[in-house]
Amino acid sequence: MKKFLAVLLTGVMALTMLTGCGSEKKTVKVIDIELTNEEYAFGVDKTQPELLEAVNEFIREIQGNGVFDEICSHYFGDGTPVPVTSAAYDESKDQLVVATNAAFEPFEYMQGDSYYGIDMEIAARLAEHLGKELVIQNMEFEAVCLSVGQQKCDVAMAGLTVREDRMEHVNFSDSYYDASQKLIVASDDKEFDSCTDAASVEAILKTKDGTMKVGAQTGTTGQFYAEGDADWGFDGFDMEVIGYKNGSLAVQDLLNGNINYVIIDSAPAACITEAINELQ
Repeated sequence: MKKFLAVLLTGVMALTMLTGCGSEKKTVKVIDIELTNEEYAFGVDKTQPELLEAVNEFIREIQGNGVFDEICSHYFGDGTPVPVTSAAYDESKDQLVVATNAAFEPFEYMQGDSYYGIDMEIAARLAEHLGKELVIQNMEFEAVCLSVGQQKCDVAMAGLTVREDRMEHVNFSDSYYDASQKLIVASDDKEFDSCTDAASVEAILKTKDGTMKVGAQTGTTGQFYAEGDADWGFDGFDMEVIGYKNGSLAVQDLLNGNINYVIIDSAPAACITEAINELQ
């Protein structure tokens, strides 16, 4: 997994992690057990069925010709991430307007004025494929599908798990990525070391009461999993669930001892924990 330390953590966050001379360095770790099984897809404007057809055709094309694997190798292999630039919105131009939440590495994040990530590279290639100029609108995660549903954007590309409630706002494309949620704990937490599957992790989490706190990015599957979601069959836990703007803030709070656990998507979990541990 590549190290994007400057991207994941702001200067303020880095300062809060500094410890006094001689003090023991704190780190975090991911419990390498998939707690959920999900599919990522793109959310397309319901009033543009021709765009949905084009997006599905494009997904099949890049998965068949090796382009998707090449893009993924930029973040999971030895490749180099490619910066993506957004044009300014201009309704007089033929543009593809993409809604995202650029705080979800390795799928979408920013470095300077440039966008990076699997979704962003796909967006750039999709716009080129369609012969359109790419415009990226960065917003809160919970607003991504809503903005498309209100016809303010054409497509949502934000590591979106296919969910029934989101279908009220968008038509989902074919799935392009299989994802899961994972648990992050302090490195000295040995309670989950003997776990072998999701059931054994959940059995431990179910013993925790409201005095314990678990963090998740607001509006994501991690939050639904921790709080409980009948549509997904998530029972939830008795712990207090704390929502964060992004996973990095949640893991930072875990490191600072303000919460006990974090539950976020597996790929961001790996990126964030590696980045934070490198700074210790």
